[in-house]
Amino acid sequence: MERYELEMRVAIRAVREAALLTRSVAGGITPEVLEKKDRSPVTLADFGGQAIVCRALGEAFPADPIVGEEDAGDLSRPEQAGMLARLVVEVGRIARGATADDVLAWLDRGGASAYSDRFWTLDPIDGTKGFLRREQYAISLALVEGGETVLGVLGCPNLEIEPGRPGARGALFTAVRRGGARRLPLDGDGSAAPLHVSPEADPRRLRFCESVEEEHSSHGDAARIAERLDIAAEPVRLDSQAKYAVVARGEAEAYLRLPKGADYVEKIWDHAGGAIVVEEAGGTVTDVMGRPLDFTRGRTLSENRGVVASNGALHEALLSAIRDLGIA
Repeated sequence: MERYELEMRVAIRAVREAALLTRSVAGGITPEVLEKKDRSPVTLADFGGQAIVCRALGEAFPADPIVGEEDAGDLSRPEQAGMLARLVVEVGRIARGATADDVLAWLDRGGASAYSDRFWTLDPIDGTKGFLRREQYAISLALVEGGETVLGVLGCPNLEIEPGRPGARGALFTAVRRGGARRLPLDGDGSAAPLHVSPEADPRRLRFCESVEEEHSSHGDAARIAERLDIAAEPVRLDSQAKYAVVARGEAEAYLRLPKGADYVEKIWDHAGGAIVVEEAGGTVTDVMGRPLDFTRGRTLSENRGVVASNGALHEALLSAIRDLGIA
């Protein structure tokens, strides 16, 4: 058996099942929901996706802690009975016969917080606003051993399987440490293809992607970096860790997550799955100081500041511009 073969097989199946659930929930998002700013669909998809993935991991690896984004505590309250009932229905489409107690127990498996030598980290819906707009979002799952991300699976239900083929959507990106990165159709109908970052080495030709919203990353600082490096291309803005996938397959040379303030701390589930995909595709991922991402601090990247993911060839140029502009 190849290294982490069982873990990868279970992780791919879990992410695919979670994607089925999130697509089912997304199908019920209407203009009226968006107009009312009703967040119940994303809440349903977040909880449902986490329950599905934690169920699969719990059955295959019962001793492994899971650091998930969601907390099931509020769902046990009487006023949440309606949401819990809807959740059981959605989860039951995948896990036949699931009860409310089952769903709550699976969600609770994602409540680990302390660091351990081996654990999984999960974001069942990365890119909340993209999900609500039916644009880009991701299901991100990663395995961490000895403080190093050793396996990542990134499901992007609305991303083109191949650039330039807008009719075929739903891509799965996988990586194993020192084993390379691959792209598969999310629906399972097709073969795997290796991923490679762009070979571009001229900073002026750099294409970078950043978040649609400025809530988590400073667009103003990104514009200053573009000016400093004489970059002509406009930034590609899309939600979620789909940005890591875009860099890993060579559509862009960098993803900038520039800190908005001194007190903002990144969460591990927002980066673990995507970062290893970029690294195994030949790229580089550090914080804005050039330090590796530190996954030994529990639920956050408290020892890091911001994130820079690149094709590797342009990484030092980006870090140099960040230092020169005082962003770090």
